[in-house]
Amino acid sequence: MATHRSRRLRKKLCVDEFQELGFELSFQYREEIGEAGIDDFMQRFAGLAVEPNDLVYSGCDEYGFICLARRGSVSEQQREWIEGWLKQQPELAGFKVSPLMDAWYPDQPVNPTAPRA
Repeated sequence: MATHRSRRLRKKLCVDEFQELGFELSFQYREEIGEAGIDDFMQRFAGLAVEPNDLVYSGCDEYGFICLARRGSVSEQQREWIEGWLKQQPELAGFKVSPLMDAWYPDQPVNPTAPRA
C-alpha cells in the first residue's frame, strides 16, 4: 500500500527525496596499541578526518556511524576520503567501511533520485 505524505511530512521524516545517507565503520586495532593508543587514534580521527569534512561520528572505539554534521547526506567522495585516511593509519590492523545507507531507516534501500550533498 502506497503512503501519500505531504512534502512537509516527508522532509520531517527524512524519506523519499529527503533521505539522508551515512555509513557504518568498524575498527580492529593492532594488539600492541593499548587503551592510550586507541584514545589517541580516536582523537586524531575526529580532529583530522571527521570534523574537517563537516561530518559527525557516533559510536565507540570499535564501531560507529558517520553522517553529515548538518541536514543532508554524506557524499561518496567523503566516504572514500575517510576510507583512504583509515588505510594510512598504523594503529589499525583492519577496518570496514559500509556502502552509503539510509541514516534514519537503515533497512530502507538508497533512493537513487534523492539529491546528494
